[in-house]
Amino acid sequence: MATTRTAHTVWEGELTSGSGTVTFDSSGIGEQPVSWPSRAEQANGKTSPEELIAAAHSSCFSMALSHGLTGAGTPPTRLETKADVTFQPGTGITGIHLTVRGEVPGLDEQGFVSAAEDAKKNCPVSQALAGTTITLTAELA
Repeated sequence: MATTRTAHTVWEGELTSGSGTVTFDSSGIGEQPVSWPSRAEQANGKTSPEELIAAAHSSCFSMALSHGLTGAGTPPTRLETKADVTFQPGTGITGIHLTVRGEVPGLDEQGFVSAAEDAKKNCPVSQALAGTTITLTAELA
């Protein structure tokens, strides 16, 4: 069954001096402020499209890796995934680096790295971002 999730943003003002609010409609988890300085300079308590992509990518990758490991008979005890999304003003998103550390009883390092590479390739967010260079560091705890 297909699902659709929705968020919306209200932006006021010009790019560099304006600001906006992102509202998470589907989940109802609230609103987050967003601004150009939070995207191109320091976060200063506001989010950015890149941080939202990082959240989406780290959670999607973790789900895909958990699914793959479980399907192979080695379910994880814990996966901790970080996504670093790099934004260059004037150029755009220049890369994403995923870092995952996992606790997976009965699996060696090579098996874990292989499963992580497969998850990187096949998670829906990675596929949606296929035009971006995505790198990975994976290690067992």
